[in-house]
Amino acid sequence: MRLHVVFRYSGIVLILNAGFLLVSSAVSALEADTALFPLLYSAVVCALFGVFPLFFVPPTSDISGKEGLVIVVASWLLSCLVGLLPYVLWGGEFTFTKAWFESVSGFTTTGSTILSDIEALPLGLLFWRSTTHWIGGIGIIVFTLAVLPSSGRAGMILYRMEMSSVAVESFNYRTRKVLKILLFVYVGLTLLQTLSLLICGMGLFDAVTTAFATVATGGFSPRNLSVAHYGSLSIEVVIMVFMVLSGLHFGLLFAAVAERSGDLLRSPVARYYLLALMAGTLLITINVHGSVYATWSESLRRASFQVLSLGTSTGFATADSSVWPGFAQLLMIFFTLQCACAGSTSGGIKADRLVIFWKSVKRYLKKIQHPKAVVPVRMGGEVVGENLLEASLVYLSLYLGVVFVSSMILAFMDVDALTAFSGSAAAMGNVGPGFGKVGSMANFASLPDAGLWTLSVVMLLGRLEIFGLVLFVFMGRWK
Repeated sequence: MRLHVVFRYSGIVLILNAGFLLVSSAVSALEADTALFPLLYSAVVCALFGVFPLFFVPPTSDISGKEGLVIVVASWLLSCLVGLLPYVLWGGEFTFTKAWFESVSGFTTTGSTILSDIEALPLGLLFWRSTTHWIGGIGIIVFTLAVLPSSGRAGMILYRMEMSSVAVESFNYRTRKVLKILLFVYVGLTLLQTLSLLICGMGLFDAVTTAFATVATGGFSPRNLSVAHYGSLSIEVVIMVFMVLSGLHFGLLFAAVAERSGDLLRSPVARYYLLALMAGTLLITINVHGSVYATWSESLRRASFQVLSLGTSTGFATADSSVWPGFAQLLMIFFTLQCACAGSTSGGIKADRLVIFWKSVKRYLKKIQHPKAVVPVRMGGEVVGENLLEASLVYLSLYLGVVFVSSMILAFMDVDALTAFSGSAAAMGNVGPGFGKVGSMANFASLPDAGLWTLSVVMLLGRLEIFGLVLFVFMGRWK
């Protein structure tokens, strides 16, 4: 493996981060707040480390799969590392461990926080915090490749290493066009939501940072009470609409808008995803009516927002779901595990894999009845390859295994069972809030430092879909 190639591409990612740090510095300068020096210093450090390898390493499009994997994982780790610098330099509630947790949570679009008073942060630092969502939402490597003029075969390898295997299989375009589609939809949704929130009466800063977090399905809010702070039904409706859109396959969204295609409505995954959200909303509305909320309208309003928030891995909140009945909490834990569609910014197992799982169960039952029959698994008329089928089922097993092991580690640290399990599921799914002490109106500050480091690893495992980080750790065993 050629380390100089890894350094060059990782340096480009650092330059991208430095650019967003400078934008955050400009926000801080306009507001004359106390985050200006921490942000500027971080930008300079980040830019220097990013530019240095570009002077000594010539560009290359010849990248091996192993080098591509190392570039992707190294870029995520380096981004999280430089992302914590402004927090540590500013101080406040941030220790090194808490700054690392906040940075990882931002870039992985998890949205879990250790902050008890978010509004105490200066606006420049709040903007950087939301920006980490926006950079990580589309994928650090994908974003970088999309803005580079050309990356040839290297771009194809890095794109495939970055994207979910299910998403890669479901895009019917060349790599360069896929990158343009992703960026077009991502930026378009961000601008549309910002404009919609401004029309609903939200201030410009809150509208931009909320749009960053929504479209990235992240959940960092500039307010202590999250979306509940605004107390506006129109704002909640706008956020719900864009959460659902951001959880759909971006290729299908692009085709529906730009190519007038009806593939979105014909997609079995999209139909399942939307029907599951509607069914979950209906069941939880019925469950919380009377026991938590007196009216049907209030029950529907709170239930729909929380279900859509967790079901898309966004993590915003308008209610304290930790006090809801057990049935509602269990159903929302299911959505925390599943989340939305591959090819979106959502985390979790992905609706695609669950559809594949149930079709595999159906095929297995048919094979028992007719041992000699050939029963392919189909998705939208296309046969699912055996490799993808096996990978999806293995991923599902490993995913649940990581959640279980992480829960056991937290429980060993005297964290109660509900907090440990829901917190682990939320970290693995990049969802944000759990239940118990890490509920929708609480934070993760009460967990021990070892617990925060554990969940940081789990967040990265979830964002890199397990295999990337595991293969990186055992890189020395590659042939």
